[in-house]
Amino acid sequence: MAQYTFNLEPRKVDKIITSHRRIVTKIPPHKTLEVFLKSKKYEPSAMLNELPVLWDHAEGYQIFDSSGNCWIDFSSGIFVTNVGHSHPDIRKAIMSIINQPLLHNYYFLSEIRAKLVRKIVEMSPPYLDTVFLLTTGTETTECAMKITRIYGKKINEKKIGIISFDESMHGKTLGALMLGGKIKEKHWIGKHDPNIHHIPFPFPYTCPWRENDLHECNESCFHKSIKLLQENIDLSTIAGFMIESYQGWGALFYPVSYLKALEKWADDNNVLIIFDEIQSGFGRTGKLFAFEHYGIQPDIVCCGKGISSSLPLSAVLSRRELLDADPSLNSTHGGNPICCAATLASIEVIEKEDLVNQSARKGLILQKELEKIKLKHKKIIRNVSGKGLIFALHFVKPQTNELDVVLADRIIEKCMEKGLLMIRTGTGTIKIGPPLMIPDEALLEGIQVLDESITKICS
Repeated sequence: MAQYTFNLEPRKVDKIITSHRRIVTKIPPHKTLEVFLKSKKYEPSAMLNELPVLWDHAEGYQIFDSSGNCWIDFSSGIFVTNVGHSHPDIRKAIMSIINQPLLHNYYFLSEIRAKLVRKIVEMSPPYLDTVFLLTTGTETTECAMKITRIYGKKINEKKIGIISFDESMHGKTLGALMLGGKIKEKHWIGKHDPNIHHIPFPFPYTCPWRENDLHECNESCFHKSIKLLQENIDLSTIAGFMIESYQGWGALFYPVSYLKALEKWADDNNVLIIFDEIQSGFGRTGKLFAFEHYGIQPDIVCCGKGISSSLPLSAVLSRRELLDADPSLNSTHGGNPICCAATLASIEVIEKEDLVNQSARKGLILQKELEKIKLKHKKIIRNVSGKGLIFALHFVKPQTNELDVVLADRIIEKCMEKGLLMIRTGTGTIKIGPPLMIPDEALLEGIQVLDESITKICS
């Protein structure tokens, strides 16, 4: 797959000054290049693979460098800062713990941890009555796999299989990578877990059961996938499904009928359902949790990123009987007091500012405008997908309908030069995920910049 290299030579671009963005230097500025070269000497190249924007400070929906430039943020720092960057309530909560002073307490009791876990349970569906705190999202998926297998082995010693989906992403540690469905990221793994299985994601463009150009995946696709899987494994050994609430690379949601069929099969076969809500939880999709769009009840929910809008904290939500089955559930930094304070404050802001409903409302605006862009550039944009404030445009090469990775990178680079910041997906998609508190005017301005950048690059 072609790899595009972002420009690192400071070059003159149009000056831009609006209420929401500001570009007043060459891009990238000389200061950015200086820091880039310093970091390059000591960090792996993978850490310098994003757009050359030097973050000095960030507030609300805006990113600032130290050279006088300001970007509208359509990335939320990889979909973390749901309530906005550096929210004053979060900063105040962090400082209150620092001034206490309390920076670490292993997993001995702390009052702030007790307040946080109670809050998470109270705001979650009643069948999720217990919370285990960790630090990163990938830890939660590893934990979910562990407790699912403990559950399965109580039924049948061989019941440890987990089914996941092609192209899914569940983290970067060994178990999480094996659960994920991205083959290229597993090249270094010596021996793959034979009890982790993958089935096709129900996306019409890649569905193996595609019948024609009007094909829509549904419950039939699920049953065909299970039937195919049954040719190679004993289905009685399946203990759980690991489901990314939407596929992150393209903001792709499951057909409701597909997951309804999956839920019935799981219930009939004593199989647990795990939802990976690390990227999608806490209002991102216009619901508190994305699984609520499907009308089903998961047994385990993995949370991270937007749960805190800032510091590293993640959580596994489940039933007590499942979490209590593992007496070793603890973590050196899980439930860190500063992270707990930031997370509690973030959750309270989500409620106080009605950000879940704001995400749903603004998502309709975003979808409408993106559909206009697709219509305008229909030769290169295959589809628009998403809900709430997470959407993706899928760019393709007109001749082959293959996802165009280089084109997507060139477009986000042009957006950066015009004061709009997005992440590089490396897949040929452009993802739009601003903080949920972004003003309508800034949202619309950012979409306009995206449209202008597509037109400029493709003209």
